[in-house]
Amino acid sequence: MSKIIELRNKRNTLWEQTKAFLEQHRDENGLVAADAVEQYNRMAADVKALGEEITRLEDQMEMDARLSAPTSAPVHADPKADARKAARPTATEGYNRAFWDMMRGNNSLEVRDALSVGVNENGGFTVPDEFERQLIQGLEENNIFRTLAHTIHTNSGTRTIPLATDSGSASWIEEGAAIQESDMSFAQETLSAYKLGCMIKVSNELLNDSAFNIAAHIAQRFGVRFGNAEEDAFINGTGPSANPQVTPSQPTGILTSLTASAGNITEDAVTVHFDNIYKLYYSLKSPYRRKASFLCNETLLLQLMLLKDGNGNYIWKPGLEVGKPDTILGRPIYTSGYMPAISGDAAQDKNKKVLLFGDFSYYWIADRQSRTLKRLNELYAVTDQVGFIGTQRVDGKLILPEAMQVMALGSGKGNG
Repeated sequence: MSKIIELRNKRNTLWEQTKAFLEQHRDENGLVAADAVEQYNRMAADVKALGEEITRLEDQMEMDARLSAPTSAPVHADPKADARKAARPTATEGYNRAFWDMMRGNNSLEVRDALSVGVNENGGFTVPDEFERQLIQGLEENNIFRTLAHTIHTNSGTRTIPLATDSGSASWIEEGAAIQESDMSFAQETLSAYKLGCMIKVSNELLNDSAFNIAAHIAQRFGVRFGNAEEDAFINGTGPSANPQVTPSQPTGILTSLTASAGNITEDAVTVHFDNIYKLYYSLKSPYRRKASFLCNETLLLQLMLLKDGNGNYIWKPGLEVGKPDTILGRPIYTSGYMPAISGDAAQDKNKKVLLFGDFSYYWIADRQSRTLKRLNELYAVTDQVGFIGTQRVDGKLILPEAMQVMALGSGKGNG
């Protein structure tokens, strides 16, 4: 904890020095020499690197807390009876042991019988509950979007979400007059379950090494791959496909659901200015601003760190407290490598949707339980390896578009 606080203070001090350096090298016209800009960029990159190290330490601290947490409930009079009564079949120790025996190659009838409750129609086995929690943990560590969005779990293929499109209204009436009807109007959004999968290889030496935590290893590898694919889809996904054989269906990305309003299109194709951020902020309805966050690529973040408001104050503020994000105009800002990057080439950058602002809890993610894992015995036998196929079903959609606004780059080279 003390190390994190120390780094946060160091980062804040460096940021103040960086801002002061920039001000010292402005000429009477407010311009900064090219060599000074290069030095500023290096200093700003150091600020960013400190932020990344702080995030890593905070993640490590959270992981340590999870690992040191109690792993079992208090013992009652008949703990075995309570466990049998409360646990799902895939949550039992017997299923967990049999599952990993099967993954290591034990195909005995006893093992297969123990796994019968988790057989998938495609020949795989539902992962044990404890492993599934590890996998979800891996997804969240590699997927910033899941920490911002709203996640639901479903056992069916689709989930229908009712939306109130009109809440009705009250009206003034004279004494004794009839009260007018004002019914609510409803619409529906449907979340489906699109299949995501990948395959990894593990050597037989690792599988048979009792000292090696094979569950954690597989969870980490699947977690990174699933997390990356999910975040890309949640941001840029094309949604249900008209021709699934050519383009598989996937979640509907938040950028796919939004169109930048005229006021949120910059004049400059490669540079964002304070007025653009200000307009984006106030284009979002005030009820949503209270819980709103910004999301962009890191190439834009370096630009945002330079922006000042009308009083000459930098609008980007580093988070000083443990677990607190950096902010723009007082609202949290996060970065994702799957948000469109600014390349600096006007021809390439025009029309890119580069900055999101809104309440991300209105983007819903539907996880269809449960994830499955299948062992491939023969495919990599010549290299003494075993393949594993992991699959999951997930969908995502912005269910209330008015809760989110997006800023896009224009096609000109003006001053925004």
